[in-house]
Amino acid sequence: MGTASQETFKNHDYQKTFGDRFLDFAKAVISNAETRHHLLATYARWRSILPPSYHPSPALAKTIRFHDRSSPLTLGTPILLAAGGNKYAEALPDFAQLGFGGIAVGSATRNPWQGNPHRPRVLLIPNDRAMQNSMGLNNAGIDRIAREVDRNLVRCHKRKMTLGISVADTPGVVDEDQMLAEVEATFRRAYAAADYVELNLSCPNTGTARLDTNVELLGRIVNHVMDVRKTLAPRKAVLVKLSPDMNLKTLEEVLQVCADAGVSGLVLFNTFPGDRSRFLHMETPMEKLSPLTKAGGLGGISGRILYQNTLPAVRFIRKQLPHMALFASGGIDHGAKVLDLLEAGADAVQVYTVLAYRWNAVIKMNRELIQAMKSHSVASLDGYAPWRTNV
Repeated sequence: MGTASQETFKNHDYQKTFGDRFLDFAKAVISNAETRHHLLATYARWRSILPPSYHPSPALAKTIRFHDRSSPLTLGTPILLAAGGNKYAEALPDFAQLGFGGIAVGSATRNPWQGNPHRPRVLLIPNDRAMQNSMGLNNAGIDRIAREVDRNLVRCHKRKMTLGISVADTPGVVDEDQMLAEVEATFRRAYAAADYVELNLSCPNTGTARLDTNVELLGRIVNHVMDVRKTLAPRKAVLVKLSPDMNLKTLEEVLQVCADAGVSGLVLFNTFPGDRSRFLHMETPMEKLSPLTKAGGLGGISGRILYQNTLPAVRFIRKQLPHMALFASGGIDHGAKVLDLLEAGADAVQVYTVLAYRWNAVIKMNRELIQAMKSHSVASLDGYAPWRTNV
């Protein structure tokens, strides 16, 4: 294992640039965080036509190969946009100019979904460089999302980007058979269009129970989806997205379910349930967090504060599941963290909240990743997996 993974936990930091100060000014002018979220695709479009063009270093290129012989994923950089960052499959190829090597589009439900009715649904927590998100899976529905992904797939591949679709159950559906039918229909449509599929069974901000808190139901859904995949061609990767707040017993049960079902990999993790934020070492006390719903819910929390869980969890789960692909997500806001996670056992990383705090965040992180690679004498990321020597 490389040097970074042998060190005590290190939360690499960055200094503010002029661009970051401009971003602070823009946030003051456009004070609604959800409005800024919707402008991300617009910015990607403008960035794609304005010079200079961005091209990631060839040293960052990486091919992810799966233990179950699913089709490999080829990335120009191992930094992907997490689900929730592009809910409506907008301007997909243009995100290459923001530095991304891929996008997890959605999460998508079977039919269009408006999300939670309350406003605001997104708030920033500046002292912790974090975000509260209670949008509630708003999306255009799987038909439109899959159509846009399919239409843009070749253009994204030419720009060294991979496209996945995150699939979720429809909030409020409690009948298990109906839930299974809706997840299957959404999965089939996503599978036909995308390079890979994520099963988002752990969203904490829809107002209904998360599926990963019911291990038996989780197992039923995952096994059903994997049985459906056996009937489809070509073989594409299916990843399950987990929540970061599970206790050890539940986590081990869920990992066993996923391993037994034969899933291709895991996404570690979803946002942290806001009503359990007392378990995070936040500078902002829980009682100071603004409620995002009339019921007083705090939504899911994402951002820098989650990295304290992400890195050790990747190390732990990699030892438990040495052959499964792992996509790390949570608090990744610096390129050196990306290398630390790759050395700990991640195959790629997903980011989103950092875009609210760093101007051209992923381009900067790619440059920081190159510098970290040089300091560790790593010439290329393709095939780089020093954790294998300790498995």
